[in-house]
Amino acid sequence: MGYTKETVKGMSWLGISRLFIRLIAFGRIAVIARMLTPAQLGVFGVASLVLTFTEIITETGINIVLLQEKNNINRYINTAWIISITRGILISFVIFFSAPFVAAFFSAPDATLLLRLISLVPFIRGFINPSIILFHKNLRFDYEFYYRTALYFTDSLLAVILTIIFKSPVGIVGGFIGGVVLEVILSFIVVKPTPSLQFHKSIFRYIVHKGKWVTAAGVFNYLFENGDDIVIGKILGTTALGLYDTAYRISMLPITEVSDVVAKVTLPIYVKIVDNKKRLLRGFIKAVALTSILLLPVGFIFFFFPKEIIRIVLGPQWVMAAPILQVLGIYGILRAIVLGTTQPLFYAVKKQDIVMKINILSFGVLIISIFFLIQKFGLLGAAYSPFIATVFSIPYVAYSVFSVLRHSPSRKK
Repeated sequence: MGYTKETVKGMSWLGISRLFIRLIAFGRIAVIARMLTPAQLGVFGVASLVLTFTEIITETGINIVLLQEKNNINRYINTAWIISITRGILISFVIFFSAPFVAAFFSAPDATLLLRLISLVPFIRGFINPSIILFHKNLRFDYEFYYRTALYFTDSLLAVILTIIFKSPVGIVGGFIGGVVLEVILSFIVVKPTPSLQFHKSIFRYIVHKGKWVTAAGVFNYLFENGDDIVIGKILGTTALGLYDTAYRISMLPITEVSDVVAKVTLPIYVKIVDNKKRLLRGFIKAVALTSILLLPVGFIFFFFPKEIIRIVLGPQWVMAAPILQVLGIYGILRAIVLGTTQPLFYAVKKQDIVMKINILSFGVLIISIFFLIQKFGLLGAAYSPFIATVFSIPYVAYSVFSVLRHSPSRKK
């Protein structure tokens, strides 16, 4: 059975979904950036960094494990839900009690309240029904479209309304909380099976064993993607972090949408054809070609018109972020093509360790280069670091893809 039709349908639904979501995101950024200062957004950046980090270091890899399973996953759902709830509670407590220390580290006292508010997000998120992974596993991306669009619209609308009311980043966190509450409710309404509090030790061990490389890969991916933010926040302060983080978010919006759509559609399809080397190779080549065709024009726009983009989206007071946007836009496209297209392939063949090694390499080069580049070029130097790190990872990525495709098992149809 071929999966071209399913691939096109999946990418169409996800593409439409992401388009709606990113149009909403651009609108949200445009409104909020006009109401908050770079320093205020920098404080939110600190809270966002901590939330993301604690979620990454406790990542169990449940979703990847469930996607990799070719058999019925119903027997995993109860244990997966208990793991998710426990993880959410742990993250919430860590963020809440570490808030003063994190705020002191970044010399941002206003971050304490924001961190304690944002600690509610993982606590609530832990109760989401793990069965929502069936949208991807069964290639029902039309359901994913309605589900994600409703959630993001709610999140963004609440964030804008509350930011207008409070004139502070508290409004953005309020949007997060409202969105995740709605997600918990919807996850029990729109998808089955419904989990219950039944724990199976053998399934727990299986999930942890299979997901350990996903956890490690996620940790180093976080360190790579946020190491520059941490260094900027510590050395240059929250105002510089606000400028950099906002430029980063704009540059990643169209880029991550393309790569995320391709990755989410190709991973479950790769799992279905993983035993056929020729089909897997053809599918991978098509994914790389499609991603490149869609993203290269975006790179052209970011490179030649960064000031115009900044003025339109954020307003003239943010124009100093234009050179940063220019560099980060090119980096994002390169990263999407190099890792965004290869990661689903590595996960499909159960080579999570390769993803981890790529992220370790990238993070190492980032850390080695960023301190020197910040001293030499300031905030713009920070933007060069992830670009250089991605370039350094290309030879190993290419070797790993060749090795995986050459040694993948093949069977006659």
